[in-house]
Amino acid sequence: MPAASDPERALIERQVLELVRAGDVKTLRLLRDRAQRKRDEKTARRIIKYMYDPAGWARDCIDWGDDGGTTAYQAEILSALAEHHRAAVRGPHGLGKTGLASWAVLWFATTREAAGIDWKVLVTASAWRHLSVYLWPEIHKWARRIRWDVLGRQPFSELRELLTLNLKLVHGAATPVASHKPELIEGAHAESLLYMIDEAKVVVDGTWDAIEGAFSGGRTDRTLPEAFALAISTPGPPAGRFYDIHRRAPGLEDWWVRHVTLAEAVAAGRISPQWAEQRARQWGRDSAMFANRVLGEFHASDEDSVIPLAWVEAAIERWHAWDGAGRPALEGRRILGVDVARSGGDSTVFAHRQGHAITELEIHDREDTMQTTARVQAAVGQGEQERVPVVDSMGVGGGVVDRLRELNVPVLAYTGAAKSRSRTRDGEWGFTNLRSAAYWRVRELLDPAFDAELLLPPDDLLISDLTAPTWKTLTGIPPKIQIEPKEQLVERLGRSPDRGDAVVMALASELLASSTVHVPVRRETDRQLPRAAARYGRSLGHGGGAAGPGR
Repeated sequence: MPAASDPERALIERQVLELVRAGDVKTLRLLRDRAQRKRDEKTARRIIKYMYDPAGWARDCIDWGDDGGTTAYQAEILSALAEHHRAAVRGPHGLGKTGLASWAVLWFATTREAAGIDWKVLVTASAWRHLSVYLWPEIHKWARRIRWDVLGRQPFSELRELLTLNLKLVHGAATPVASHKPELIEGAHAESLLYMIDEAKVVVDGTWDAIEGAFSGGRTDRTLPEAFALAISTPGPPAGRFYDIHRRAPGLEDWWVRHVTLAEAVAAGRISPQWAEQRARQWGRDSAMFANRVLGEFHASDEDSVIPLAWVEAAIERWHAWDGAGRPALEGRRILGVDVARSGGDSTVFAHRQGHAITELEIHDREDTMQTTARVQAAVGQGEQERVPVVDSMGVGGGVVDRLRELNVPVLAYTGAAKSRSRTRDGEWGFTNLRSAAYWRVRELLDPAFDAELLLPPDDLLISDLTAPTWKTLTGIPPKIQIEPKEQLVERLGRSPDRGDAVVMALASELLASSTVHVPVRRETDRQLPRAAARYGRSLGHGGGAAGPGR
């Protein structure tokens, strides 16, 4: 029985009961539809109050559990997005960018849907992997933690609404779009638009221009049509539209910008001081990687480093694309670059190469030279799977080279101090030694001006190893390029660049036919090196041989 204090409800129930007895189905349906409309209006009023309060939406509509809610800077960014419509945020790795992007998407979708507004969210990033592997799984994660009782609706259906890479509701949809296809972004139309730009530092200018076109008719006074854009990224080199926005370039002053500092992220509990200190030791406090990923600052290593950081990161993205496509077959000869550990703290690294790809890095710690020799011999293989090993012949690596030759393994010895007759791509510069030529070859293979195709596996130490060495020029005929000596690099890094050296050796196999080895003590195996290198060079289509000591 209804409570005496609720006479209206009791009256409705009596009316319904009378209609049921009379069999008046039509009137019953009208009452049901009227009640549904009232519930929908109540729900809409409840949600619409958050239309321009994303920070409040995140606070009230997410079940935070033990997570504690948004950080102060995340709430500030969400509020600024609603107020300024354009927000660009840079900061260190780990500040919570992906979660922030997910909340913004879900806030926008649920509030505009409740208001019955025609809406769209276009989510883009510098690489499709950032969308499929990181952002959309994060959207699914936070959608499962929405307080649907507060929103007054049922959870998203994973069969009809929240799909793997889409959110499709009655009045709008959130969809991923590749950033290198500006025409897809430019064609978006809705009363309310949100552009989410993840990893914005390398998104091409055409995409930014397409997004800007949506703001031409957009209003900023909370009337329709309206457009919003949130760009989030760790910074990179001081170049590109994302950098121009943060430096307040002319014409871009209408973007609200925010630099989340390392201190803020540490104070919020998002980053540990120990992690930041360890990265300083690993990458160096003056490196571009430390500036970009830990300090959240724009910085490039182009001025003094042999290989720019942005080029290495682009090669890693190509590796991810190849890996995500199921690792299609690669053309080219199989090479194995082997950097042999020189001390207990160093690692023996195998860099597996096929054609223009370093497919894998294989790391082994605390093994003696005989164990390394056995691993190399096993990795060489036979037939189409045969690999040609390139092994560092200096120090303990010389013992591995000697033993492999005794076993009749067709090894190529890499001696970084060897003289090289190689030239730069334009033919104007020579090199002080083979190590300089080998590192410069990797630079040329990564140079985007020459349609770089080189693939590199994701590895933070490899990135550091390749971007750390510096270079200088020496006068002469021809003038020569000298790469920072390895001893100086080891002293500066506090470790040996094992991964970088292994990759450089794997990619330097074609250079060995034009190198001359000078060693203080002549051994029988030293005579074999130039002849082996010359034979290998001819097999690759090089006409030149090599002149060894005594020739």
